[in-house]
Amino acid sequence: MIRRVLFLCTGNSCRSQMAEAIINARLSDQWRAFSAGTKPVGYIHPKAIQVLEEMGILHQGTSKHVDEFRNADFDLIITMCDSAAQDCPLWLGKGKRLHLGFPDPAKAAGTEQEILAAFRTVRDEILVKIPPLLE
Repeated sequence: MIRRVLFLCTGNSCRSQMAEAIINARLSDQWRAFSAGTKPVGYIHPKAIQVLEEMGILHQGTSKHVDEFRNADFDLIITMCDSAAQDCPLWLGKGKRLHLGFPDPAKAAGTEQEILAAFRTVRDEILVKIPPLLE
C-alpha cells in the first residue's frame, strides 16, 4: 500500500517542492508525496529545479495552496518552516503531523554561487532527514 505525505511551507516554491520531488523520485514504491503552501508564490524557484536536476531529478510540480488538499487524507504531514516567526502552516486535516525546520533558500543573499550553495544545503538536509523518517 502506497502511503501519502504532504510537505507544507509558506511559498511552496523551494523546500516543500524539493521534498516532494525527492520522495517521489527515491521512495515512490512506498510513498506518494505532495506539497503546498499557505501563501504560494505561483512558481517553483528555478534554483530549486536546478539543484534537483544536479541529482538527476526532473521535477515538474506546480506551486499549490494548502486549501487544495483540505479534504484529502495523508499518512503524514511535515511542516518545513525554519522558525515559528515564519508563517508555518497549521494542518487541520487527517494525518500525523511532524515539524522539520529548514531555512528558506529563496531568502539567501550573496553571489550566484552562494545562493546556489544555500539551495544545495537545504536539498542535502532534506535527503538526510526525511527519507529515514519515512522508512
